[in-house]
Amino acid sequence: MFEYDPYAELARLKDFPRMTVTSTDFAEGEALPKECWGSGMGGADRSPQLSWTGAPEGTRSFAVSCFDPDAPTGSGYWHWAVYDIDPSTTALAANAGDGGAGSLPAGAITLPNEARVEHYIGAAPPQTTGVHRYFFVVDALDVSHLDLAPGSTPAVLGFNRHFHTLARGILVGTASSD
Repeated sequence: MFEYDPYAELARLKDFPRMTVTSTDFAEGEALPKECWGSGMGGADRSPQLSWTGAPEGTRSFAVSCFDPDAPTGSGYWHWAVYDIDPSTTALAANAGDGGAGSLPAGAITLPNEARVEHYIGAAPPQTTGVHRYFFVVDALDVSHLDLAPGSTPAVLGFNRHFHTLARGILVGTASSD
C-alpha cells in the first residue's frame, strides 16, 4: 500500500540538509503517549517534548509543525504550527504548545490549526482509519521573521518556509484508535 509522505514529495523540489529531531516522549516510528492525544480521545492535548541538533550556520529562526497526512480529509490535518522561534532555541518542553503565555520562546508565533485554535491539538485518529503518522518537523530558516498575515494557515507557513529553509529535521510518531 502506498503511504503518502509529504516531505519526501517536497524533497523532489529541494533536498534540504538534515537536522536530528528527538523527543523524550517517543522515538521515531513509535506510538505517541496518550497525553499527546486529543482530549476527546482520552488525551491531554499535550505537545511532546522536542529537541533538535544540526542547525547550520546562518540559522536565524526555526519553524515547528505537526501534520497528519493520514487524516481522512484528502488534504491531511495540521495539529500545530509555530514560527519565528529564536535561533538559540534547541528544544521545546512538553506542553510548550498549550498556547499559554510564556510556554514558547519569546517572539514565537503560533498559527491556527485545523480546529482554528492557536495551540497544539493532540492525535485523534478516527476508528477504522488505521495507523496515522504525525510528522513533527523542525526547519532552520535563513530569516528571523516570516512575514505572514495574522490567521494564516499552516499550509501558508509551509509554503513560505520552504523558500527559507536551510535544513530540516523530521520525527514521526504514530497513533491508532483501531
